Amino acid sequence: MRGSVVKRGNGYSVVVELERDPMTGKRRQKWHSGFLTKKAAQAALAELVNSINNGGYVEPTRQTVAEFAADWLAAIEPTLRPATHYSYSRNLRLHVLPYVGSARLTAIDAGTLNTLYARLLAEGRKDQKAGEGLSPRSVRYVATIVHRMFKDAVRWGRLTRNPADAADPPKASATPKPRMTTWTAKQLRTFLTATVSDRHHALYILLVTTGMRRGEALGLRWTDLDLDAGRASIVQTVIAVHHKTQLGDPKTVKGTRTVDLDADTVRALRAHRTRQAGERLQMGAGWTDHGLVFCHITGAPLHPERFTRTFVDRVRQLGLPLIRLHDLRHTWATLALESGVHPKVVQERLGHANISITLDTYSHVTAGLQADAAAKVAGVIFGAGGGDG
Repeated sequence: MRGSVVKRGNGYSVVVELERDPMTGKRRQKWHSGFLTKKAAQAALAELVNSINNGGYVEPTRQTVAEFAADWLAAIEPTLRPATHYSYSRNLRLHVLPYVGSARLTAIDAGTLNTLYARLLAEGRKDQKAGEGLSPRSVRYVATIVHRMFKDAVRWGRLTRNPADAADPPKASATPKPRMTTWTAKQLRTFLTATVSDRHHALYILLVTTGMRRGEALGLRWTDLDLDAGRASIVQTVIAVHHKTQLGDPKTVKGTRTVDLDADTVRALRAHRTRQAGERLQMGAGWTDHGLVFCHITGAPLHPERFTRTFVDRVRQLGLPLIRLHDLRHTWATLALESGVHPKVVQERLGHANISITLDTYSHVTAGLQADAAAKVAGVIFGAGGGDG
């Protein structure tokens, strides 16, 4: 690999000869400028030639962070869930590019990123009024996206090192997680009794008896159900991306699963199918068949966020303790564990990637079961009477 030092103006530049373009066969040169002395330029030339020979050379680029981010988002889109890609894109657009988007990709260092994180904590979005900073958790999420983006920039040969490796995003808060809010079995019965005539009654029953995620239940098709055997196969979800509904894959590999249904849930689903058939006849040509168990009156997928609002409004009307729709999933898991269902079974029905997630999420329940476990084992050891008697 050849190179030379060239006098330019008041300083010196280094030009290196690269391999010819594999597509055109044309000669390629790259210039590196800004050296004040010939000695400094010669030292830089030696280092550049060595890096080229060792495969560690990165060609100088004028590409900005915004330009690279656009390339990166387009390249990784097929590898991500639509909701994840939307989240990456939105966070870069709102929280990163307004601050550093116009800067050269090669100009970003750890100090630049630390300044970005500090401003996000203090100010938040650049286009909003001052004093409304992001939470440390939100800034850490932005930092995770930035780290992955620059990691790929290194992998693609745009950078020699990842500046995010040396940056310091805010540390996780030491504040304990808030206690999970769930309903009691009595509160669940009150809700289900009061909503027996609601169009979404069967959907509510399915959520509270299986612990399915919202998107999993909304993505369920009639072909995924075997009501005679009492089973539901979860193979797709309904998600909202850019506020529009899309079909997607389950959240994790374990999310693709089959769950058994109890007799009451099967009866509710059969009644729901009869009701849906009536709606289909009523709509006539206005019905679009997606094969979904739970859908709009036109057959189109239900919008996840709108369904959540419907649930919250109904809870308020009934005067029950206000919980999130996702808390129905937590309620099922809590009642299952309190009823003695093995955590492994709970994990499988919830679709958690591994049992440690289940045990960590519901540690407040498993901790409360220790006294019962202690008494049961002691009864086996000491006999029904216990003690020294």
